[in-house]
Amino acid sequence: MTSWTVTVRIYYEDTDFSGVVYHANYLKYFERGRTEALREATGLAHSTLFEADDPVAFTARNLEISYDRPARVDDLLTIETRVDEVRGARMVFAQRALRGDKVLATARVTIACMDPTGRPRRLPKKMLEMMGRS
Repeated sequence: MTSWTVTVRIYYEDTDFSGVVYHANYLKYFERGRTEALREATGLAHSTLFEADDPVAFTARNLEISYDRPARVDDLLTIETRVDEVRGARMVFAQRALRGDKVLATARVTIACMDPTGRPRRLPKKMLEMMGRS
């Protein structure tokens, strides 16, 4: 199964008073992973998809995150992203944040596809083909 990676450096601003990454920041890291996976797989950015003749946008519908180990200032994390499931207007992503070979956090994120009015719509077939999920 195809997976994509993006590297994230941890900065002081990412941490809480105890010196570890604040838990909510993983949402940003995982979002970057999904965004870069889309861009790498299709060559398209979110803005391009939304401005296309057949526009599409995405919204998070469900998130499950497990935290296993802390990340700290100056750590270099790899965010791995893969499409786990596609069904109608939804894609489910499986994601991991790693420091080297150590898993720090995992996520399962359900993303809904919608039109510009916010109504659900099927994922574009061409996009699914480009992501290896036709």
